[in-house]
Amino acid sequence: MPEGNPEKKASVRRKGATAAFSSKEPAPDLGRELPHNLDAEEGILASIILDGTNEVINSCLASKIREDYFFKPQHRLMYGAMQALFAMGKPIDEIVLAEYLNSRNQLEPAGGILEINRIAGRIETYAHYRQWMDIVREKYFLRTIIHACADTIENAYHNHGTIDSFIENVEEKILGISEDRVGDSVKKASEQVDGAVKIINELIMNKGALRGVPTGFKDLDALMHGLHGNEMIVVAGRPGTGKTSIALNIVETAIFDKEPIPTLVFSLEMLGEQLYQRMIASRARIDQHKLSMGFLDKDRMKDIHATAKELKGSPLWIDDTAGISILEMRAKARRLDQQLGGKLGLIVVDYLQLLRGSDNSASREQEVAEISRGMKAMAKELRVPVVVLAQLNRESEKETRNPRASDLRESGSIEQDADAILLLSRQRKSDTDDETVSNSQWLIRVELAKQRNGPTGVVTLLFNRNYTRYENYSPRDDVSI
Repeated sequence: MPEGNPEKKASVRRKGATAAFSSKEPAPDLGRELPHNLDAEEGILASIILDGTNEVINSCLASKIREDYFFKPQHRLMYGAMQALFAMGKPIDEIVLAEYLNSRNQLEPAGGILEINRIAGRIETYAHYRQWMDIVREKYFLRTIIHACADTIENAYHNHGTIDSFIENVEEKILGISEDRVGDSVKKASEQVDGAVKIINELIMNKGALRGVPTGFKDLDALMHGLHGNEMIVVAGRPGTGKTSIALNIVETAIFDKEPIPTLVFSLEMLGEQLYQRMIASRARIDQHKLSMGFLDKDRMKDIHATAKELKGSPLWIDDTAGISILEMRAKARRLDQQLGGKLGLIVVDYLQLLRGSDNSASREQEVAEISRGMKAMAKELRVPVVVLAQLNRESEKETRNPRASDLRESGSIEQDADAILLLSRQRKSDTDDETVSNSQWLIRVELAKQRNGPTGVVTLLFNRNYTRYENYSPRDDVSI
């Protein structure tokens, strides 16, 4: 192949792939219809109309979906109009879309207002729009390959140049299709090394200071240096070890930090009101048993109202939808992050085994593996730490040993995908001589069993069951019962 400017040639290839083989061209006469899926196309268009946050159109543009990705001409017109409305900062609904198309004499060619309304009413939720995007992309590239192959066959019969130039032209077309498909995620060292050096300089300047979201537990923060963006942190334990309590304590630390961190909690087990009740009682140090019996004096009631007022002003969101799927969860988190201008700082999921996968026919192990991958992908996509609560299997109780990461229920994928794993278990009497801890205050062994970017280790925390609250612990603390 003749030498030349590689960047210029790459640009030529990309233009050739999208121009020469656009689905707007007449289909090659192969005696069969080109690949397409009109349902998926309509699903994307309906999702854009149904979505009031521009999440879907943003994702389409980020995935470089163009008008010619749509097989049906009417769909190309609608999508092109949607792109234009988004660029102008206008809302995308049936009325505005129809008016825009009408002003350019494209409403009737697009099918009219009745067709727009029919498509908009096809779905109730746009939670699955990414799957529809994948289908539309796949069909587009299949059509593009068919066009390229048909054009190559035709040119092979009527080639008037050298064989070398003909083969080079074919290579450029195929490479152009491939580059259009994979996007620009592969980056040269010069584009990323400066960012890595910046991170190193920050580590040196901070001299061991927290770089992520603080947990509020000094020994744990000393090991982890906080919870970091892009990471999936699994907190696992058997029932009764206080998984939800430690998660709520971490949330409390985040939302009441010097610079409050916007936090989203997905509660699949408890209602939002129940979680807020626990947070109020825990932060105000109200005895849960006395609260359940209704025995509180006026001073305690003042503490409750003051804490409730404080919570109202905090950057905390709770979604307590039962039986939510991983796809719906990611869509909701993405939408909130966009509403906050990309400032969402922490996500907590309580708990993983209650989530659903996207394929009901898959085995439970495959389903949990999909959920685990989805959690990790959500952390990377939104660049936030995702704290995931999970159950341990019964094997950790049958044997007289501390729990292991391999005890995570239902799938080894959780252990593989997690960037950090915290295992909670009640401290055995043989591990401590502390006699100040009673039945209402447990010593909890918290093992950092895995940390992809740091050391592992064990810390001890005090779990105050009366307040359902975790606290820092020192053997020399004078613990009041």
